[in-house]
Amino acid sequence: MTQSPASPLPSPEERRRLREAASLTQAQVAARVGVSRETVRAWENGRTTPRGQRREAYAHLLASLAEETAEETAEETAEKSAQQSAQESTEETEAQNATGGRDMTVGQGARERADTAVRTAVPAADPTEVEAPPPEARAERPLSPAQAFDALYAFCAPALVRQTYLLTGRRELARESVERAFELAWQRWPEVACDPDPAGWVRATAYDFALSPWHRFRPRYRHPEPPPSNASDRALLNVLLELTPPQRRALLLYDGVGLDLPETAAETEATTPATANRLLNARAAVAARLPDLSDPTELHYRLVELASTERLRAAKPAVVRDGSERRARFWTRAAIAFTVALIGTTALTLRTAPTQYEPPVPPGETVLGVPPRVAPGPLSEKEQKLRAKLRAQMQHGPERLAPQPE
Repeated sequence: MTQSPASPLPSPEERRRLREAASLTQAQVAARVGVSRETVRAWENGRTTPRGQRREAYAHLLASLAEETAEETAEETAEKSAQQSAQESTEETEAQNATGGRDMTVGQGARERADTAVRTAVPAADPTEVEAPPPEARAERPLSPAQAFDALYAFCAPALVRQTYLLTGRRELARESVERAFELAWQRWPEVACDPDPAGWVRATAYDFALSPWHRFRPRYRHPEPPPSNASDRALLNVLLELTPPQRRALLLYDGVGLDLPETAAETEATTPATANRLLNARAAVAARLPDLSDPTELHYRLVELASTERLRAAKPAVVRDGSERRARFWTRAAIAFTVALIGTTALTLRTAPTQYEPPVPPGETVLGVPPRVAPGPLSEKEQKLRAKLRAQMQHGPERLAPQPE
């Protein structure tokens, strides 16, 4: 049995050019082929290549886009050539009229032939048959930063909270992780808005915060939360929480979110072989505990079902933006206060510090030839008699000397 050759595909740059020439977005191409938008972006970047039925569908779509682009280019070329011939005929007529070499009938005939050529190449459009441009082609007003942030939050936050719950098994931590990720995104909105995948940027930030090991020291997260009521959901969640954080994250991104292997490796900041090993080990661990989930398709459905059973709701976009601004103001004021305290401490040190060097006083040394002072000890017998004599004589004071005549 011979295998049919794969359909040829243009280069990644040509794929993107054909899509942009047809005014299609990556999401629209993904919907026609039956894949995710991230997969189409990987195809256009050249990181991955479609295979099988997806390759056939993608090649057929690109071929149709190429034909439409060629037809539009041919029409534009015919229109430009007709306009150019008409312009040349007009210029020729004007030159003949200026030189007087030919009569006016010749110039009039050339002008009529040019008008006929233009009418033949570009037929007049009936005003009743002109259709209004589609809503996508109409010029829309650009969104403000707040509106763009709210649109991204409304699109990503609900699903991202459920995904984070599968990573941590904690409802409150999942909501907090998503809110913190969007707060950071609002603080860096110029960078996030220009990112090719803003949703992936927020998802990676939320996953990093949710899997941080420092949460175990927080009092509110020391005790586990109540598990799901359903026994099958509880068993699946326990198996997920028994996996290592890298394996759990790779399994959720590949089988839960639906990313490709290179995209999963890029988001987890690991190599593709390492990510593949983590994914295989995670699947083996889940299949060993739950044999019904050995099929990746069934595992995907169960992960989606488990995430959907929990009633997890994210906060409003305005609340997240206000919280981000309050947090930014707090840290800004704290940085200013610390800087002022540091400047004050430095000024006080400069004010009280000595202006010249004063050498320290050296410790005392023993002078040679002088006996060291000894501590008083017991008196000898001679010293005791002397002391008694002095006390007896000096008790009433010395005798007073008086002058006497001779």
